[in-house]
Amino acid sequence: MSKLAAEDKFLDLSDYGRPIAKLFVNQLKNTRFTPIHVTLLFGVCGLIAIYCILQNQYLLAGFFIILKSIIDAADGELARVKNTPSYVGRYLDSVFDIVLNFLFFMTICYVSKTSFWMALIAFFCIQLQGTLYNYYYVILRNKSVGGDKTSKIFEDKPPQALPGETQKSVDIMFTIYTIVYGIFDKIIHVLDSNAYKANTFPNWFMTFVSIYGLGFQLLIIAFMLPLNLIEYIVPFFIIYSLFVFVLIAIRKTFFKA
Repeated sequence: MSKLAAEDKFLDLSDYGRPIAKLFVNQLKNTRFTPIHVTLLFGVCGLIAIYCILQNQYLLAGFFIILKSIIDAADGELARVKNTPSYVGRYLDSVFDIVLNFLFFMTICYVSKTSFWMALIAFFCIQLQGTLYNYYYVILRNKSVGGDKTSKIFEDKPPQALPGETQKSVDIMFTIYTIVYGIFDKIIHVLDSNAYKANTFPNWFMTFVSIYGLGFQLLIIAFMLPLNLIEYIVPFFIIYSLFVFVLIAIRKTFFKA
């Protein structure tokens, strides 16, 4: 099952790891490995990358950051191949992402001359960027014929548990998800409250939006580290947030509800 109908597929700059992830999934599809096992694996890769940054091994850190992105694409891919969609897995994936992002920026702050407050602002910015990408992407997926609708446009109440998971587990993960992502969702919804009313978004626009996908954000960090640009990572992502308003302005001007 694809996330999007064929006519809605676009060049996702943040999803560069998908081809390798599919090869990885092909090795796991007939095993006992579950998507949640894969989610835990990308969490471990993220922690190894953080350790490498602390040791000033920036090339290795970049490698594990990219590996984390590849494995991050594999858990959902495995769920689709095994036909085992899961809200617990979907929320766990997102919670791991935000925790690792916070640790990445706190680690960069620790080993560089960046102030704590600047790193915190950059973390806030990167999450806001990713939320805009996810907002438009989920809207597209929900409007796409046959698209993946595991993710909801508005996460305002716990979804009904899917086969293989308990409602209690879903409720717990939903609560954690809303605590850590709620503020970002609310800001983006306020900035572009009518986006969900648009019929669709053209492929070129979604490709442009995908510069805010987590995979692309991490790719930037992975390249900046070995180039000894660690001091510029935090200010870069703060300035990078200006495109949020550009993208929203394009959406409101050309793709009206």
